[in-house]
Amino acid sequence: MEKLAKRVQKLQDQLLAKQWFLVNDRKNVSYLSGFTGTSGYVLVSKNKGYFLTDFRYTEQAKLQCPHLEVVTHEQIVWDTIASLTQGAEVLFVEESHMTLEHYNQLSEKVKAEVKGSKNLVEDLRIVKDGDEIALIKEAARITDEAFEEICAIIKPGVTELELARELEFRMKKKGASHVAFDFIVASGKRGALPHGVATDKVIEAGELVTFDIGAVYKGYHSDMTRTVAVGTISSQLQEIYEIVLTAQKEALNAVEAGKTGYEIDKVARDIISEAGYGEYFGHGLGHGVGLDIHEEPRVSPNGKTVLKQNMVITIEPGIYLPGVGGVRIEDLVVVETTGATRLSLSSKELIVLC
Repeated sequence: MEKLAKRVQKLQDQLLAKQWFLVNDRKNVSYLSGFTGTSGYVLVSKNKGYFLTDFRYTEQAKLQCPHLEVVTHEQIVWDTIASLTQGAEVLFVEESHMTLEHYNQLSEKVKAEVKGSKNLVEDLRIVKDGDEIALIKEAARITDEAFEEICAIIKPGVTELELARELEFRMKKKGASHVAFDFIVASGKRGALPHGVATDKVIEAGELVTFDIGAVYKGYHSDMTRTVAVGTISSQLQEIYEIVLTAQKEALNAVEAGKTGYEIDKVARDIISEAGYGEYFGHGLGHGVGLDIHEEPRVSPNGKTVLKQNMVITIEPGIYLPGVGGVRIEDLVVVETTGATRLSLSSKELIVLC
């Protein structure tokens, strides 16, 4: 509860007198309140903090959110917000998470000026505390173990969907609440699709298969990509695998607090470009991971954020050759003052399965 209270205090410290902030995004509500239900709002001013929910969750909220004053809101929640914010001059809302319809309804009810604010809570979430890192680490462990087990059943004749379903089953059996996203299982020529979600394609000998997978553990995500070979692969596929592996390792070695996402991205991008495959690496090198699978900071050519200790990011270069196949290798890491700690521990050397 102390950590939750400190998160709320950091948000309150950004407000002036007669300013309020309404948080409605479920991930942000959970981050500030600890609430695990499906209906709730956090409403704060400089000196006050409320958790608003309906009668179904009032008792649950009292147990989970003792650092906030729990209020059972009226049938129309905007009426309760208008009552609580009397005397306010400005009510900030999450512009990235509030619909225009709700914005208009709220504006009609409250006397304060309703203004959009972007990423106020997300900016607090960008640096993880020890508890958050422990949960992400557990999600990564589940992912590693499920991947290791699935390697035993990858063979010609099975389909991408069969492997994706088996991965999901094994992750849940190991403690995941659900999977982090629709798994990418892209084999053969489909490996050239960076987001090749699993299909009923049958895996064949001589193909690479890319697995982009992740688990969710107590709300926190993991994200890992490995590419494996099914039997003997062509020299071209072998070449691009080694290039991506080198780029991934060098970029990982470059990670440390004080550098920007752009600087880390450039390390991998330069290696791939110098090898003649720059045009086939079209996405950013990585992204933040936490309560969402994609968070700040961005590790990309546009990554201006300076990395700080305890940010959790991915490092995931790739080469995608249309009509041939592709390779991506991704680790989840914690940024340290010097270097980074890998959370994805599965081997990155090319695994050849018969």
